[in-house]
Amino acid sequence: MESNKVISLAGRSWVRYFTFIALYFAEGLPMGILFIGIPAWMAMNNKTVTEIGAFDVACALPWTFKFFVAPLMDRYTFLPMGRKRPWVIVCQLGLFASLMVMAMIKDPLNHLQLLVAGGFLVSIFGAAQDAATDGLAVDTIPAEEQARANAFMGGARMIGSSFALALSTWLLEKYNFMVSTGTIAVMVGLVTLVPILIREQPVERLWPWSAGKASRLNEENQINSWLAMYRSLYMAFRLKNSFLLALLLLLSQGAYNYFEKLLPIFAVKVSGWTHVYYSNAFAMADLTGGIAGILLGGWLIERFGIKRMIYIYFSFILIQTLLLSVLTAYWKNTTFIYGYIIVYRWVNAFAKIGVFAIAMQCCSKRVSASQFTFYMTIGAVGSMIGAALISPVKTRFSWEASFMFFAVMMALCALVLRMLNINKLEQQIAVLADEALPPQHADEVVLPQV
Repeated sequence: MESNKVISLAGRSWVRYFTFIALYFAEGLPMGILFIGIPAWMAMNNKTVTEIGAFDVACALPWTFKFFVAPLMDRYTFLPMGRKRPWVIVCQLGLFASLMVMAMIKDPLNHLQLLVAGGFLVSIFGAAQDAATDGLAVDTIPAEEQARANAFMGGARMIGSSFALALSTWLLEKYNFMVSTGTIAVMVGLVTLVPILIREQPVERLWPWSAGKASRLNEENQINSWLAMYRSLYMAFRLKNSFLLALLLLLSQGAYNYFEKLLPIFAVKVSGWTHVYYSNAFAMADLTGGIAGILLGGWLIERFGIKRMIYIYFSFILIQTLLLSVLTAYWKNTTFIYGYIIVYRWVNAFAKIGVFAIAMQCCSKRVSASQFTFYMTIGAVGSMIGAALISPVKTRFSWEASFMFFAVMMALCALVLRMLNINKLEQQIAVLADEALPPQHADEVVLPQV
């Protein structure tokens, strides 16, 4: 029984919700400046679509490397402090340090190579922190809490992103790049106190030198053989529905990133907005969307079903995009574009919550970081492809055609979702976990027929 003096993720649901809200809020902080604020700032300062695209790709690229980092997190850890908690602490500290390094770049608009390198460095630690936090979530959140927890996590990430976007943009205009980025770094550093002070299991150590021991549950789930780990992953990803889920993440994340990198360029160059106005509008959209996701995202999934709700979200985004592509007379109407961005980010938040909840629901705890990160890495590959498509598509086609391209990608997402059998995949993953041998016999694992 957990002592009242020991705060752990295993003990109380409110501790789990608080911890993951804090960690995903921290994850959203650098996203707000890297993926929205700085590209809009570059567009306002007459940087070309190619230059902006190069920065976007540099920031997206490290997220495709997560699959190489996640197996290390599953294979190696310091169990007396938890299975994923040590990694979360290290990655949070790295994210703080990398943001401080990026803040030191002088005159970044005239030193774009350094700016691109800085974005790449921050994204390396951002991606690693995401992999560690995702693994911790899969390990510690019970199945009955996953939909609601994903709503909290997705909403917190959006709130963090929007808050950082608004704050960093204001600081950038009032002061300079160093103050703007450095402030976000300090906020990330403060959030690191959460995983430092909260254990995974009550019996574990708070510090490496303090009293405590590895929990029995984590010892049972820990895989101490590379061969067993890759066999477990192979068994999971050879399933047809695992492939369809990965394809859904690839298409949806690629579509979102393509459209969300196109929007600031469109708003500045066509609608006549300043990068400050766009950043504030997007920040308000993300802030309200994040709050709505926390309050309604999980409840809607629990009430009406995850697949049905994602269909509705995809369809709404598709119809909304088609309207934008044909209502050209309203492109310079600030109220119309502002309202469009708000509504889009609300529905986008709900759709992401649903898809990520499916991915978490269909993961084995034995290889939690690796399996969930594989799904997220596929999504990151899609994001990178989406960013890379901006220059060739916009160079060759009109704004109307560029928006229609996004609508087609959303239609493909709905088609893949229709083919995906979530219940069957979840059952197959459960069977694989039951048939897996204990870690001490991991090298004797035999592939079952599925």
